[in-house]
Amino acid sequence: MRIVFMGTPEFAGKSLERLYADGCEIVGVFTQEDKPRNRGMNMSFSPVKELALSHGTPVFQPSTLRDGDSVRTLKELRCDLVALVAYGMMLPKELLDAPPLGCINIHGSLLPKYRGPSPIQYAVLNGDKETGVTSMYISEKMDSGDILLTKKTMIGDEETSGELFERLSVLGSELLSETVDAISTGQAKRIPQNNEEATYTALLTKSMSPIDWNKSAFEIKCKVRGLQPWPVATMEIRGNILKVFSVDIEYKNTGKHPGSIISSGKSGIEVACADGSVMIKELQAPGGKRMSAVEFLRGNPL
Repeated sequence: MRIVFMGTPEFAGKSLERLYADGCEIVGVFTQEDKPRNRGMNMSFSPVKELALSHGTPVFQPSTLRDGDSVRTLKELRCDLVALVAYGMMLPKELLDAPPLGCINIHGSLLPKYRGPSPIQYAVLNGDKETGVTSMYISEKMDSGDILLTKKTMIGDEETSGELFERLSVLGSELLSETVDAISTGQAKRIPQNNEEATYTALLTKSMSPIDWNKSAFEIKCKVRGLQPWPVATMEIRGNILKVFSVDIEYKNTGKHPGSIISSGKSGIEVACADGSVMIKELQAPGGKRMSAVEFLRGNPL
């Protein structure tokens, strides 16, 4: 089976690496165009492109998939199946119809829950206890295609979105391997999604960062975990916007107005919220480095 892989970030790289390890015939790789990264704004390759080049696989980086060139490329490559993981572009119908065995995708949630671009972060932001990955056939409507297989996992009480990304990238690579095997042996079963149960996610923005102290301690902790590694939750102290990386829930009713600093010391910075308080454990001041709240207080007593 001749496979074309489409993906861009490290999350997708794990899946491509697994296909190579399985001995799959990867005849081409599509990834997004090179972009300037880091402070020097130097042009750099995506993790998927670097991996493909290291294996001598042809790499394609079209600016659009709607001009017919990509469909011609798939046909020239005699592609049987397209496997997509975090590519970052929607596939038009003519491309979806090109491979004889279709186009499949690995999605970072248990569909139909959390369709859209930020499923992993929303699972953490909403305080979910369980999540997983889904393999599915790609359809014209976002994340609405028939389900093939799923893998579930529990979310740790302290786990951040970044940490969950790492785990799901491995889980997703295993699922892709199993899905490709099921398709190649003719054992793949299509399970239509229940659209009435669908929920949706949006792209994360910096406008989501400020902590709303009128929320519960649990909601605030989920926000701090869910917005890592980007855009990171923030709070204001003496007119400065600080990034907040870690909080503990304090199970007590302070009677203080939400947002009030109750105490500061060896345990951290305690701030009142809707149903009690949270203890800020790690933060970062503007222009500074990430540090414990205790370290911060040494130079910034409250």
